[in-house]
Amino acid sequence: EDSNHLANPETPHSLEAETYEEEEGRDPESNSLRQPLLKRNRTLSSTPLALVGAKVSHIESLDYEINENDLFKHDWRRRSKAQVLQYIFLKWSLAFLVGLLTGLIATLINLAIENIAGYKLLAIVGFIEEGRYISGLIFFTGINFFLTLIAAVLCVCFAPTAAGPGIPEIKAYLNGVDTPNMFGATTLLVKIVGSIGAVSAGLDLGKEGPLVHIGSCIASLLAQGGPDNYRIKWRWLRYFNNDRDRRDIITCGSSSGVCAAFRAPVGGVLFALEEVATWWRSALLWRTFFSTAVVVVVLRAFIEICNSGKCGLFGTGGLIMFDVSDVKVSYQAMDVIPIIIIGIIGGLLGSLYNHVLHKVLRVYNLINHKGKMHKLILALGVSLFTSVCQYCLPFLAQCRACDPSFPETCPTNDRSGNFKQFNCPDGYYNDLATLLLTTNDDAVRNIFSTNTTNEFHVNSILIFFALYCILGLITFGIAVPSGLFLPIILMGSGYGRLLSMAMGSYTNLDEGLFAVLGAASLMAGSMRMTVSLCVIFLELTNNLLLLPITMIVLLIAKTVGDCFNPSIYEIILELKGLPFLDANPEPWMRNLTVGELADVKPPVVTLCGVEKVSRIVDVLRNTTHNAFPIVDQGVPVPGMVATGATELHGLILRAHLVQALKKKWFLPEKRRTEEWEVREKFNWVELAERELKIEQVAVTRDEMEMYVDLHPLTNTTPFTVVESLSVAKALVLFRQVGLRHLLIVPKYQGAGVAPVVGILTRQDLRAYNILSAFPHLERPKLS
Repeated sequence: EDSNHLANPETPHSLEAETYEEEEGRDPESNSLRQPLLKRNRTLSSTPLALVGAKVSHIESLDYEINENDLFKHDWRRRSKAQVLQYIFLKWSLAFLVGLLTGLIATLINLAIENIAGYKLLAIVGFIEEGRYISGLIFFTGINFFLTLIAAVLCVCFAPTAAGPGIPEIKAYLNGVDTPNMFGATTLLVKIVGSIGAVSAGLDLGKEGPLVHIGSCIASLLAQGGPDNYRIKWRWLRYFNNDRDRRDIITCGSSSGVCAAFRAPVGGVLFALEEVATWWRSALLWRTFFSTAVVVVVLRAFIEICNSGKCGLFGTGGLIMFDVSDVKVSYQAMDVIPIIIIGIIGGLLGSLYNHVLHKVLRVYNLINHKGKMHKLILALGVSLFTSVCQYCLPFLAQCRACDPSFPETCPTNDRSGNFKQFNCPDGYYNDLATLLLTTNDDAVRNIFSTNTTNEFHVNSILIFFALYCILGLITFGIAVPSGLFLPIILMGSGYGRLLSMAMGSYTNLDEGLFAVLGAASLMAGSMRMTVSLCVIFLELTNNLLLLPITMIVLLIAKTVGDCFNPSIYEIILELKGLPFLDANPEPWMRNLTVGELADVKPPVVTLCGVEKVSRIVDVLRNTTHNAFPIVDQGVPVPGMVATGATELHGLILRAHLVQALKKKWFLPEKRRTEEWEVREKFNWVELAERELKIEQVAVTRDEMEMYVDLHPLTNTTPFTVVESLSVAKALVLFRQVGLRHLLIVPKYQGAGVAPVVGILTRQDLRAYNILSAFPHLERPKLS
């Protein structure tokens, strides 16, 4: 992993730093931009490396900005109304297909998990009824070991990017970071099979995070016409062969994944809006809502089929639906106190969980870097520990007598149910086995169950909570597809029940309701989501009366958590080194101008409008820049007598330069081309391709002396900022518009003044990289 992104280097305090600290006794944001700033310490570091999957990869940004060159403008002018309608219709068709396929795959995953885990647990019941406890342990551990092995081998050997939840990488992609191999067909298949194996193995992880990644993979594959090696090259599908449209459809995929996980269509849309997407507009809101609506229809159709008993052990519970609609929620003034306490504890525990998980993931990174075998051993070791704990700990619980007033069958030896007999005599049940020897979804249903005040003993809930705290920390980070939602829900519901038992007669709120609020508070304390979580929990529990207290709990938990550390997804983004741009600039960024940032970068490389082939080849081979300003000298100014002006014609992408070389679009003399000449050689669809490299293009010695007219391929409307603009403003503009390059133009115009000062990229605006060049800008923390 790139160490530049993991630890700030210690730099000695210089004389300028001491002077700065003496002069600045006031708010660091109040420094005027006109005041002389500190001298730079070193050049601006912009190494675009990040940990993607199992290896450190070269990271590039995405071109979300519309490239308004002559070819694009011509195509836009000549598009007929029918073509525009076709483009809009295709967008909605893709949104429909994303919802349909995500719903079908989510149903398949649920059916497979419920049946595999169900038959495994029924076999365990048979062993226990016969008193063959050791045989049951060996069988249980062996099956879970085998299922984990399948998931881990697939992830380690075939698709390392399928491990983990995938949500941080999706978040980075929608922020403008191209994460390699994240949305391939192999990743999708491994994610599906791996999720089934890992969740069926009883590991403390959910299928919710992977479903978000699965939805995004489906969207990406549909938008680009299939896997990289077998793309469908239909012309109408190539409309979407650009980063901007692909980003929109992947946003639909991520919201469909959340909807498929929780059967929460509105929650899915809000999750994409609040947590995943950086860029949003009203048309995208409608399409994501349409996708989630399709998912819900598919899920509802399959639930109706399964209710008739055609789905094996899937049962009538549905797709992770925790219905507490029968709870009569009534509040009293004193009930506000326990609700506030739940929120505060959720924020504290959530931030503590983030902190400890951060340390665990650092250790896991060191283990995983040692090779594939170490990854497998780690995953299988966690599986063995989990299986032994889930099987052996219920023996510590005391058998409890069945209450005749229980509405359910008691005791039961079925796969599901709230009163598992386990090792108890007839008429008694084991409350801890009810929570541990079941699927994670059923465990959540059991602990969320209402009107079950005396069902669970405090010791059993305490063991359950302690176990899932440990498992929640050691399971996430192993080489299998894993989600964070369900482990956090299990931990939160455990402490919610404990708090309810501790409150006793001080509150009238139901224990199951406390479990729901505990889960919500811990999720807000760890993930720092509020609106989307609130709606997801409302759709899960099917009870609108929970809205006020859920809102209070979420707001308090998020506020408390924010006082200590970032959200868990931000921590993972930082660990991986993905250059994610936050919405809020650092306060000290107001004290720095973009011109000063340009000073600490290497000089900008510019090209002429009609450039020699040898110069283009030289620039492409000897630089790694992805865009070059086009500057023309001696240009006549329309309507003015003065001649010889310098024109900043625009910005040309590296990919377009390589295309020009590949197509041999060379001129024997130095001249500008006509519009018809360009259209004969290029079309706007081809210009969206990004796969070609300069090393794949051969140019002869004679061709080196020829010329290329770059004007038609140049984006003539690049975003520019004056060099006196603060970095804080530049960051906000860069992020909100979804830029890849931001041109800096000089404040003063005149003869001999270059028309462009420099180019800012994503790496240049990262706080850590800026501080590496200006280490004294950040005020030292008081010890």
